[in-house]
Amino acid sequence: MSSENSMAAFDDPEMRRILEDLLAKDEPISARAVARLHPKINAASSITRHPERTKLLVHYQERQAQYRRWSGRVSKQSKDVVSAALADKDLRIAELERQVALLTASHVAMIRAVGELGGFSRWAQFFANYRESRIELEKLGALPFAKVSGISTSDSE
Repeated sequence: MSSENSMAAFDDPEMRRILEDLLAKDEPISARAVARLHPKINAASSITRHPERTKLLVHYQERQAQYRRWSGRVSKQSKDVVSAALADKDLRIAELERQVALLTASHVAMIRAVGELGGFSRWAQFFANYRESRIELEKLGALPFAKVSGISTSDSE
């Protein structure tokens, strides 16, 4: 998932659109094909020498390979078998989404409890070496948000 995070930082909407079109049409995805269709990129090396463009290209090539593997499996099966398999996958996805929601709520409650006991700094220290994990937890909404305000002291007591 870290590649998703780094791809989010790099943004070339035209390149993404071209890659999506190639994927949808099941045309071979290559640096040369993208350069041929891109209005500003004239050579494949403009993609292969740029690390973020290369990551994006590889990501779409992997998606295409996965799509083709699934497409090959589907064409060898009857429509009834494919429909049943898709229904099973939908049920599995729904179950996993329910589990993620439960784990997220549980995680938020655990962090709040640790924070209330004064141990949040230790927890944060532990996760200092796990930056990617913290980013994923934030995306899932598994880290509590709290507005911090100053404590006022009154001298009138």
